[in-house]
Amino acid sequence: MIQKKLESAAQAVADMKDGATLLVGGFGGSGLPSHLVAALVEQGAKELTVVSNNIGAVSDGVAALISNDQVKKIICSFPVGPHENDLIERLQKGTIELEISPQGTLAERIRAGGAGVPAFYTPTAVGTELGEGKETREFNGRVHVLEQAITGDYAFIKGHRADRWGNIVYRKTQRNFNPVMATAATVTIAEVSQIVEVGELDPENIVTPSIYVHRLVLVEQGQEGKVLVNE
Repeated sequence: MIQKKLESAAQAVADMKDGATLLVGGFGGSGLPSHLVAALVEQGAKELTVVSNNIGAVSDGVAALISNDQVKKIICSFPVGPHENDLIERLQKGTIELEISPQGTLAERIRAGGAGVPAFYTPTAVGTELGEGKETREFNGRVHVLEQAITGDYAFIKGHRADRWGNIVYRKTQRNFNPVMATAATVTIAEVSQIVEVGELDPENIVTPSIYVHRLVLVEQGQEGKVLVNE
């Protein structure tokens, strides 16, 4: 993988089209690629399908995209929070669709998508509203529902350090949905705090290999993010 060019942070999301499916990493505010989300709010792509563990605050995270009328569907495990009234109003108007997936199931759907597994069975949600209408099958005397894998056109992830090829190390709870989302998108864009030379990262600490990372956004405090585009 060869470094091609150094551009503004906004360029990292400039080619996103209306109707794209976007995976957004993070668990609450931990590991949330907030600079990339903010850049997409400015870019303005609409009719997005967004996959995220939770929606976030009104002014941050996926909630900012919802408030800016950029989202047509949200797939998440935790839709409640400060933004809840805004989301409910849009659901009532029919301007947005909500699909709730249990947290572990959501993670596995994304992991399966990255691994090329189209679907899998799980006992989670059997006998609940979340399992209604889904195919079921019994294994070892227990009923399971069939869940479809999730893939995206783009993934926004956040890491701590990366080298210039895009190998990524995470800091503590940044390692939540980010690693699996990196594998499940056509284009993965990573927001990191530091970029080092190739060879400076301990290979044993690299969680996301560079093969999954297409663009690196360096976010430095008090400075506009810069992006390294790898092709």
